[in-house]
Amino acid sequence: MFSLRFSVNFARNLANMRFFILFLFFGVVFLSKGFAQKAKVTSIGFYNLENLFDTVDDTLISDEEFLPEGKRNWTPEKYQEKSSNMANVISQIGLEFCPAGLSVLGVAEIENKKVLEDLVKQPVLKDRNYQIVHQDSPDGRGVDVGLLYNPSHFKVLSYKAIPLINFENGKRRFTRDILYVKGVLDKSDTLHILVNHWPSRGGGEKQTKPYRNNGAKVCREVYDSLLTVHKNVHFVVMGDLNDNPDDESVTSFLRAKSKIEKMSDKDLYNPFHEMYRRGLGSNAYRDAWSLFDQIIISKDLMDNVVGYKFYKASVFNKDFLTTTSGQYKGYPFRTFNFDNYQGGYSDHYPTYMYLVKKLE
Repeated sequence: MFSLRFSVNFARNLANMRFFILFLFFGVVFLSKGFAQKAKVTSIGFYNLENLFDTVDDTLISDEEFLPEGKRNWTPEKYQEKSSNMANVISQIGLEFCPAGLSVLGVAEIENKKVLEDLVKQPVLKDRNYQIVHQDSPDGRGVDVGLLYNPSHFKVLSYKAIPLINFENGKRRFTRDILYVKGVLDKSDTLHILVNHWPSRGGGEKQTKPYRNNGAKVCREVYDSLLTVHKNVHFVVMGDLNDNPDDESVTSFLRAKSKIEKMSDKDLYNPFHEMYRRGLGSNAYRDAWSLFDQIIISKDLMDNVVGYKFYKASVFNKDFLTTTSGQYKGYPFRTFNFDNYQGGYSDHYPTYMYLVKKLE
């Protein structure tokens, strides 16, 4: 961490600005209300990579459409372009306040660990030395969740897959496991992270609601169990929840509040609720926006005095990620339009947030 000094006169000249920010590797300097205040800033994010499959036949899953001879003619060249596209997006998230990029990124819709290994080797990401946490899930379509992290910023202490067990007509409905990762941020703050990809709405939103409610219930149980051991818990739930911030899975089962002043000590805070209320989304369907991709945090990350605390959250919806013409103009620019390859990115925008820590 570098250090800079600003004169009182210079600070006073900027008194009418809410924030003046100077970027320094893994940190930021705020000037607010006429005086200098130093702080470190870090960023964490989530991105549904939309079917990041390799081109190798895996007989244990249903990956036939993503093979060279499959209906999508998924060639090594297309796979390489998809991986490069995903890396380009990831390389740009969080640069507003973090020139070193994301410290932690949860991902969904990946086929296996190999696709993540290829992803982090892409030229735009290679120098960040992202490491991977991954566990195979029993999902019938073969997609998993995972976590990428910069080891200079975040140290993984432990991780495990938590099964999400649902039943349909007396039979287990296999879906993605929840990935639990415990680690230390910037050698000081312990974070407990759950990466999710809850069951989709395929078959009907009402009919599939109990499966997502169960996903929220499992996450809540993890948090509650941590609270029985630790007085203060830095807890993060991230993922493609396939529900919006105002759905009961998030508000009732997870107990994520939209307003800080209405939170109890054991509630969670969802900064994406207000964005959704204002019409902002991360994915679109039938000309309506949803905000399925959320990052939800414990109250301790709102109140923290010594360590990192929440600063702001956002949807990364840059113009280049958006379809510019045709039937789906304004939607996220995805890899395929039905089975027609168009070389896009994902049908979801990434989401991310900043955490800051005051420096003395």
